[in-house]
Amino acid sequence: MTLLPDSGLSLAAEFPAPTHEQWQGLVAGVLRKSGRDVSGAAAEDALSTSLEDGLTTRPLYTATDAPGDAGLPGFAPFTRGGTPGGPVPGGWDVRQRHARTDPARTNEAVLDDLANGTTSLWLAVGAAGVPVSGLAEALDGVYLDLAPIALDAGDEFPAACAELLRLYDERDVPRGEVRGTLGADPIGRLARTGDETPGLQDAAAELAGRCHREYPGLRALVVDALPYHEAGGSAVQELGCSLAAGVAALRDLTAAGLSVEAACGQLEFRYAATADQFLTIAKLRAARRLWARVAEVSGAGQAGAAQRQHAVTSSVMMTRRDPWVNMLRTTVASLAAGVGGADSVTVLPFDHTLGLPDGFARRIARNTSTILIEESHLGRVIDPAGGSWYVERLTDDLAHAAWAWFQEIERAGGQRAALRDGLIAERLAATWATRSEKLARRREPVTGVSEFPQLAEAPVVRDTPPPAATGGLPTVHRDDAFEALRSRSDAHLASTGARPRVLLAALGPAAAHTARVTFASNLFQSGGIEPVHDPVTVDATTVADALTASGATLACLCSSDPLYAEQAAQVATALKAAGATRVYLAGRPGEQRETLIRAGVDEFVAVGDDAVAVLSAALDHLGVAR
Repeated sequence: MTLLPDSGLSLAAEFPAPTHEQWQGLVAGVLRKSGRDVSGAAAEDALSTSLEDGLTTRPLYTATDAPGDAGLPGFAPFTRGGTPGGPVPGGWDVRQRHARTDPARTNEAVLDDLANGTTSLWLAVGAAGVPVSGLAEALDGVYLDLAPIALDAGDEFPAACAELLRLYDERDVPRGEVRGTLGADPIGRLARTGDETPGLQDAAAELAGRCHREYPGLRALVVDALPYHEAGGSAVQELGCSLAAGVAALRDLTAAGLSVEAACGQLEFRYAATADQFLTIAKLRAARRLWARVAEVSGAGQAGAAQRQHAVTSSVMMTRRDPWVNMLRTTVASLAAGVGGADSVTVLPFDHTLGLPDGFARRIARNTSTILIEESHLGRVIDPAGGSWYVERLTDDLAHAAWAWFQEIERAGGQRAALRDGLIAERLAATWATRSEKLARRREPVTGVSEFPQLAEAPVVRDTPPPAATGGLPTVHRDDAFEALRSRSDAHLASTGARPRVLLAALGPAAAHTARVTFASNLFQSGGIEPVHDPVTVDATTVADALTASGATLACLCSSDPLYAEQAAQVATALKAAGATRVYLAGRPGEQRETLIRAGVDEFVAVGDDAVAVLSAALDHLGVAR
């Protein structure tokens, strides 16, 4: 049967349209069953999630939440994409980073990447990578008219750019066919090092003028937002700082004689992509909208207002322990970058935080994008998230909050002044302190580190990378606090032959104690303390032998609340008599608390506690060196 367009078919037409209030009432009913007596909007608020910068995501979005017309792809405000056709058909540019100092090894890795799916190269040059004098060897055999190059040379960019442009001429690459980014970024250097090298600003402006005149496909400057993300900044702060840095670059370039539109054409913006996929998608969409507004008020035309984006999977989210999990994090992040409309995407190898990647890690990194493009066909859909009421609202919320932060930076004198005076560092530090509290309490879990750690895992060893620039904004990682604890444990293992231990004294049958044994095991392992759960069950008459056999002086009682009431006090007393120097109890016993303390329980540990503080104190108690 064929249904004609005017058949009047309406799915679910026989059912009455539900209202928002009816949905809230149903939610309230479910929450009451769990002990939360709320109604109306309060029921919806109970399921909402608070984000950084005062933003909130709600459990339900409807058409009334749509912020308005987001425009069309390729047209202002470019929320839906920088080009009318999106990335069809080839997908985004797969850009691989290389930071080895040896030109020969760099060349080997570069050729391997290009032969296996990488479409452009991101080269660290100078102190952070291959020497300027080795650039020709590093690019030997590379078809420079086919493979765009993005340089990252810090304060050595004048020499590095001169060498690269010389190579283009030497290899007879027509200037009209040169593609890439020369990576001049004086403001980014100020953010990373705290220094302003004299002449870099003028050199960047001169380079931009030359690119505009002679190399129409080459961009001279990068507006790098990674320093702000890597210092612990939120998505809003990253966006606002990128706008302020972009405006500062526009001022420099127009003062040097370029038109606003020409100056906009010399900029590429670099953002972090995280495993929070919807936040990343919305951030990239908001970034294009925000920059279109800056370009508009600056007098740029349609062609100059489209932001060129390079997304890099976040190093902040990557862990040093159980680094294989980083493959999953970067997969989600790269998916979000592609869906968000990034022009180029760099997937950092899973071993990035451990040192220089090996061939396997680089292969997985480049293949992550290849699978998303070739097998999942993400590049064949224009703005896949467009029209989602949730994503559209989140994009709008991010844009407004970032614009307010950008205006505050401008009132403080602009990006350079805000960096020099410490305004940006202060705000980023406050954001990271709040997030660190959530990490310490495991409200933001880190798989393989604060959750489900594996103390017996073999360490992954990689070549040491060149030293990173320091002196400016700090560089943080989600696993920093737990990594410090694990490092203390590793040093103790190396010096004594054993890790610090804790006996898990489980009371009653497995059904009663398994949940809290699992909790305690994860907790102590995340701090490098080896849990010993042998025998499976103890009581006041057997726990002394179990403590002696375990070799531990710490013990943690694990069971249900009813069994705690029956046995915990006697077992705690027996543990102390057997030589336990500190006794923990997993859970919050309520009315039994004072009785248990008198019996010998020193500390109660439960979900939501500051795990870092608990574990650090435990290691201190055991005499494990900091």
